[in-house]
Amino acid sequence: MNDEMDGVLSSVGPRLRALRRERGSTLAELSAATGISVSTLSRLESGGRRPTLELLLPLARVHRVPLDELVGAPPTGDPRVHARPFIRHGTTYVPLTRDLGHGLRAFKQVMDGTRTLGPEDQRSHEGYEWLYVLSGRLRLFLGDNDLVLTPGEAAEFDTRVPHAFTSADGKPVECLTIFGAQGERIHTRARPARKN
Repeated sequence: MNDEMDGVLSSVGPRLRALRRERGSTLAELSAATGISVSTLSRLESGGRRPTLELLLPLARVHRVPLDELVGAPPTGDPRVHARPFIRHGTTYVPLTRDLGHGLRAFKQVMDGTRTLGPEDQRSHEGYEWLYVLSGRLRLFLGDNDLVLTPGEAAEFDTRVPHAFTSADGKPVECLTIFGAQGERIHTRARPARKN
């Protein structure tokens, strides 16, 4: 098997683990839904078991993702991203990038405004995030800071700093977010670069 194929197959385990955790499922719940044993699922996620079609098809069905997205197959020339929205903690996330299991991910987030968070709800994790408010008023708790962002405003921060964001006034909010699990940083420019 060539190096490219080995690379694709070796990235399946981390992608499966991330997908399961993103959906808040346990290995036992996934086992019950797919009929695949917990130990096999665990070995798939850790890279101890090579993925096969008979294992990946039920996982793709349960996670409701196309098989090529599940394995991170190389793009076939169509640049379109087929967004499959999902809901987490009352917020709808619309993926704007393919999930390649690494690198930056972009999402459009739509908060209906019914779920409010406070400073006590702040969480931290590895990574770096950039967000841009499209509509509504977004309240950002970032460590000791309590900020309200309005349309056209952006924020960027290290996600190891405790943070939470919510509607500032109980009304819907739409924003774009770019997240890098490895801590990549987005650099924005206030004005165009000079031409030499």
